[in-house]
Amino acid sequence: MSDTPEIKKGLVGVYADVSAISKVMPETNSLTYRGYAVQELCETCCFEEVAYLLWNGELPNRRQLEAFRAEVAAERPISPALHQVIRAFPKDAHPMDAIRTAVSFMGMEDPEGGDTSEPATRRKAVRLLAKIPTAIAAAHRAAKGQEPVQPDPRHSFAENFFHLVFGKVPQPEVLKAFDVSLILYAEHTFNASTYTARLVTSTGADIHGAITAAIAALKGPLHGGANEAVMHMLKEIGEPARAREWLQGRFDHRALVMGFGHRVYKSGDSRVPTMTKYAERMAEVVGDTRWMEISRILAEEMLRAKNIHPNLDFPAGPAYYLMGFEIPLFTPIFVASRITGWAAHVIEQAADNRLIRPLSWYTGPEQRPVPPLDAR
Repeated sequence: MSDTPEIKKGLVGVYADVSAISKVMPETNSLTYRGYAVQELCETCCFEEVAYLLWNGELPNRRQLEAFRAEVAAERPISPALHQVIRAFPKDAHPMDAIRTAVSFMGMEDPEGGDTSEPATRRKAVRLLAKIPTAIAAAHRAAKGQEPVQPDPRHSFAENFFHLVFGKVPQPEVLKAFDVSLILYAEHTFNASTYTARLVTSTGADIHGAITAAIAALKGPLHGGANEAVMHMLKEIGEPARAREWLQGRFDHRALVMGFGHRVYKSGDSRVPTMTKYAERMAEVVGDTRWMEISRILAEEMLRAKNIHPNLDFPAGPAYYLMGFEIPLFTPIFVASRITGWAAHVIEQAADNRLIRPLSWYTGPEQRPVPPLDAR
């Protein structure tokens, strides 16, 4: 018998803690937020309602929703100092690096920066939800040599994001598709960035530190950056007629196909049908169906040849592209949504905290003496 413990690489199958925020229901293969199926939330609720749900455990009534919207809208402007910092960013900086740095700066200037009590953390979560879109858009426009657009408190979250990026609000069908994507991206149990936020919180750090670390984790192409990689892949293929040949080339070289597979879902990501429906609607609105046609072929062939299903990033990438967003903005949009789930986990972790500190099984040399310099 070996004394070596069983190592769960990637923490596969390891339960690290309990959570009441979200769950993938195995009986229905549905992702639920506080018990509500996310696909039902997409059809009946707006993003602000879902943010309230994640933070408070129940959906808001009309009075609570109006008060929450007003609270968030009032916090949307960012400081002149942060605008100045953003203008100093390198013009070729990735937007994820820009928003990570902006959130860190927000933490330094937040009046409750050092207060880790739950009431202060909740107030800071509201400020982050409100200000992150403003900072994302300001950095995007600064990199293009454009002046920032000031947030409009009359707009919904989705309307305001388009207003900040483009200076105008699109038609209702586009807003609905965008709002659905925000709901679908808002939360997903102990994924890499969420667990990062909880780990940082477990040290007693404040929410800005936890969110800054989570953004760094989300940038990776195996996590949030996959939606950008999907659209680059679709553009590389270019036309539906090339899709099967391109995919076979990936198979021949055993290369990764972005937007497929998931650590949790084995029978398909429950969020994909909803996002695909709204991505296809976007294709109809814009009058450009080729990206969704390529996507359909890839999904069919991957399922037939490899029995692998697409994940949420697969339809989200072309949906954002059809909305007019530039590819480097896709993952920052993910941030603007996922701040809701991250903040919910920060609050939950802090409420019953224990420092997260796993063990490692050492495989290096046994203890040995340090040789003299001339003997090395």
